[in-house]
Amino acid sequence: MMLEYTLALVGSFLAGGINTLSGNGSAITLTILMEVLGLPATVANATNRIGIATQSLAGTWAFQRAGRLQLSAGRQREMWTIVVVSTVGALLGIWLSLVVDSATYRSIFRYLLVVMLLVVLVNPKRWLRAEQPERPLSPWIGIPAFFALGIYGGFIQMGMGIFFLALMVLVAKYEIIQANVVKGIVVLIYTTVAILIYAWQGVIDWSLGLLMAVGQTLGGYLTARYAANHPKAGVWSYRLLIVVIVAAIAKAFWPF
Repeated sequence: MMLEYTLALVGSFLAGGINTLSGNGSAITLTILMEVLGLPATVANATNRIGIATQSLAGTWAFQRAGRLQLSAGRQREMWTIVVVSTVGALLGIWLSLVVDSATYRSIFRYLLVVMLLVVLVNPKRWLRAEQPERPLSPWIGIPAFFALGIYGGFIQMGMGIFFLALMVLVAKYEIIQANVVKGIVVLIYTTVAILIYAWQGVIDWSLGLLMAVGQTLGGYLTARYAANHPKAGVWSYRLLIVVIVAAIAKAFWPF
């Protein structure tokens, strides 16, 4: 089992870094939990949330210490609206994860990834602006969009970061590193709630979850610390986002 545990630590470290800058690191951790360590899908989904919570906390703290969440008063109110709406949606998604088969959602997810790749590639300049124009997000667009995204994140989590960044950068007009900080806050809050619910249901493997949380936390913190002080962090975050989406599409459509 030593080899499997070593692979779990290395894989979770990489996943923590990927989740902090882009998203879909859960594709790595869920694969390890299910295919390498042999957990059932429901238990793997629940166990995976421990590392997601700890890496979100570590990454958000590192970004905050570096002053990468300097927002105007209007932006701060908007940010907390996004946090609340996404969290409420996630509560519904968490409930669905306990009562609904995820096969249909995973099928939809792979086609959404293709759409997402096209959106990311169409106009790279929209993703790489150091300062995005500050325009109030219409509640008629923002509330249903982030509520639906919260449902998805609470239900599956995998790929949540990709879709969240797309909404934050392209619709809400946040700079990509700021969008990552907000993503960390949202994911931390609803994932903490998810862990409490899954623990109550008794579907978490705590020993494996805590082991992988060590790797994810370290990966998330070190990545955020580096990105917060690197002048081209936004460019590398964008490039990593493309690589992650392409890899996720390849995995989703690979027949074997």
